[in-house]
Amino acid sequence: MRIVRACSLAWALAGALAAQHLLKERPETTRLIPSIEGSDLYKTYCATCHGLDGKGGGPMAPALTAHVPDLTHIARRNHGRFPLERIERVISGEEDTTAAHGSREMPMWGPIFSQIEFDLDLGRVRIHNLAKYLEQMQE
Repeated sequence: MRIVRACSLAWALAGALAAQHLLKERPETTRLIPSIEGSDLYKTYCATCHGLDGKGGGPMAPALTAHVPDLTHIARRNHGRFPLERIERVISGEEDTTAAHGSREMPMWGPIFSQIEFDLDLGRVRIHNLAKYLEQMQE
């Protein structure tokens, strides 16, 4: 009886480990970007150039050829209104900013945030959450 229970337990454990391994292998269970929170996305993808405060003084800013804009003045530059939809398009790469800013040094995060087909909806959510976080940073 003990042998049967031990074997059953071993099979159950083996099955659980196999299921856990399969979950790790299935791409739809893996989030390449773990957070959808605007503040987390900003710290991970934007602060390197724009700085934690959004004023453009991140550690990579001096290495860029273009001036890194102060993100805390977006609304001020737009007559006191934060252009949420436009900022979402800029982040995603859907809006061309080269006319006003020269070459585009800012990476297009939309494809990165969406990464693979099953994650497309979360990509849009990430872009929206990041834009809303930028809106909260306005002075």
